Amino acid sequence: MRAQSQKHQLTALAAPSVIFCIGMIAFPIIYTVWISFQSTTATGGMRFAGTGNYSRMVQDGQFWNGIWVTFYLYFLSLAMQLFFGTWLALLLFNAKRLPGIVRSLFISPFMMPPVVAGMMWIVILDPSLGVANYVLTSLGLPPSTWLASPALVVPTLALIDTWQWTPYVALIVLGGLQSLPPNVYEAAEIDGAPRWKKLTRITLPLLLPTLVTAMVLRSVDLLRFFDLIYITTQGGPADASLTLNIYGFRTGFEFFQLGYSGALMITLSTIVLGAVIVLNKLRHKVAW
Repeated sequence: MRAQSQKHQLTALAAPSVIFCIGMIAFPIIYTVWISFQSTTATGGMRFAGTGNYSRMVQDGQFWNGIWVTFYLYFLSLAMQLFFGTWLALLLFNAKRLPGIVRSLFISPFMMPPVVAGMMWIVILDPSLGVANYVLTSLGLPPSTWLASPALVVPTLALIDTWQWTPYVALIVLGGLQSLPPNVYEAAEIDGAPRWKKLTRITLPLLLPTLVTAMVLRSVDLLRFFDLIYITTQGGPADASLTLNIYGFRTGFEFFQLGYSGALMITLSTIVLGAVIVLNKLRHKVAW
């Protein structure tokens, strides 16, 4: 009886915190869903619009451009971060005598605030005074417009994000490397397997669950990519970097079309949730 009484007391003490946390999570979602079915009147009020915002979205060229840019940036950044993150993790794993300060420098970029990273890269990539074009011209190559070019802006943003978040992926992959069973490698050594075959036939297949976990964690961030884009390009030039997140923000807070902005954000949230569900199913399939 005493144990049961203590259990009830603990439940009663925890209940307010649990209710508060659930409310803090549920309220913004419910409110955004509600506002996505509203439209803004000329006087700034709200009136019920039904599915009007969603019908408008399907016919909106800017929406489809935002979808394209979002997925282009997502797949390009994710591919580069997985490739370079795995390479960096293998380098750190095999470099047993690498000084601690060097290891710290390798992983320092992802600890930098996105605002600072964005401002830093604006200076580096400045077409007139930036270091990047100075290096290109020193090598006899033509200078680039980088973030000011509609064709290059998304690859440039992907490179900046890859520079910042590759160490994060590397830490995840490094943890996976340290958990791999050593007996498999001992058997490969006895069979005389070369290093590249051990990498392609043992290491990478066994790392698949870890790589998919890294994909899940980075997908959530990449699909709702905002801060770096807003600091560097604000969706330009000519809407070439206008992701769905940036488009929703501008629609709501620059043009005050809160209902349509809510519909865009619900759509983006559904895409993110769908990607996480698919990747989680993939992670279970490749688990060993």
